[in-house]
Amino acid sequence: MNNKAFIFDLDGVIVDTAKYHFLAWKELANSLGFDFTEQQNELLKGVSRVKSLEILLDLGHIELSQAEKDKYLHDKNEKYLSYIAKMDTLEILSGIPELLAFLKTEKIPFALGSASKNARLILENLKLLDDFDTIVDGNDVSTAKPDPEVFLIAAERLGIEPKDCIVIEDAFAGVQAANSAGMTSVAIGDPEVLKGADYNLKNTKELTVALARQLINRRRVQTMNLTTRTKI
Repeated sequence: MNNKAFIFDLDGVIVDTAKYHFLAWKELANSLGFDFTEQQNELLKGVSRVKSLEILLDLGHIELSQAEKDKYLHDKNEKYLSYIAKMDTLEILSGIPELLAFLKTEKIPFALGSASKNARLILENLKLLDDFDTIVDGNDVSTAKPDPEVFLIAAERLGIEPKDCIVIEDAFAGVQAANSAGMTSVAIGDPEVLKGADYNLKNTKELTVALARQLINRRRVQTMNLTTRTKI
């Protein structure tokens, strides 16, 4: 195997916590007197909690003091934590357990690169905390995606050159961050939304061991869409 590494986003890649974020943000919006839709929630994917609140307030045309913002951020996080506290291994997305097992067997290092400040708690509930070689989350970075900081820190900790890192993402901001870092970007989701990714997959079921082998054994290549191709 080549000297490569994988870096995984959390939400929408390892597990789907987006639904819990949505419910928590929706409750916050409702408490402020306006509705918040699933379509609007797409704007928050891959974005930090602070930035997400700013987007939400803009949607509702609401202005708050910093003290009020801090309170609502705390309230939102408490509601979100109440949801994820009930998570278990059954919520790990299809294809992920097999892929992680393969990487461990082949001694291919892998990291988590997530904007979430609750990443370690979620991984602990999923019994995956000890599987990752390193975890870089919202507590470790000063800038959010699309800034590549989170992925560059992960690469440095793994001791792997950015060009040899393969990033699995489900958010446009994450794809941008991976590309800015000079890494190979694999996007999970709608290719019309996740433009610019080196590879596009419909869902995590397509993150097969066979695909991982091909990614490991080839250099960064021009963009191609796996939703319309059966082979790389």
